[in-house]
Amino acid sequence: MDGRRHVLIRTLAAVVGARLAAAGQMVTVAESCTGGLLAAALTDVPGSSAWFGYGFVTYVAEAKHKLLGVAWERLDSKAIVSEATALSMARGALGVSGADIAIGVTGIAGPTGGTPECPVGTVVIGWVADGWEYAETHRFTGDRSAVRAQAVVAALNGLQGWLGPAFPG
Repeated sequence: MDGRRHVLIRTLAAVVGARLAAAGQMVTVAESCTGGLLAAALTDVPGSSAWFGYGFVTYVAEAKHKLLGVAWERLDSKAIVSEATALSMARGALGVSGADIAIGVTGIAGPTGGTPECPVGTVVIGWVADGWEYAETHRFTGDRSAVRAQAVVAALNGLQGWLGPAFPG
């Protein structure tokens, strides 16, 4: 990961952490292609145990099903990288953890595994909170490390969006 992206991730994680702490809210994550990088970014922030309690790395379909309760139908090779799967992962993590918001990340970081319909660099992120769900599909570029880092940035930006304007008024 390049230095600028690393600084951006650290900054975003610190900002969302401070905002979660101030609001007394907890976040949980369910990751596949990012392999724990999102959880690592969040827990790199001092005091993160006040707002981060659970993280799931569910790299294979079986883990998504067993740990998060994602339906097997969502886990076939054509549906596993989808908004429905990302949201199902987030819902499962939310249910297990009791957090206020959950983030689900699934995708293809590469360098292999892509298809014409779902090329390398495709990452889907879902955010779920009580009564609210949102998902985005991204097409990131670069090598495996760059794709994963871009996914973490997008996930943190989405979390920041859920938290609302930092400076209302």
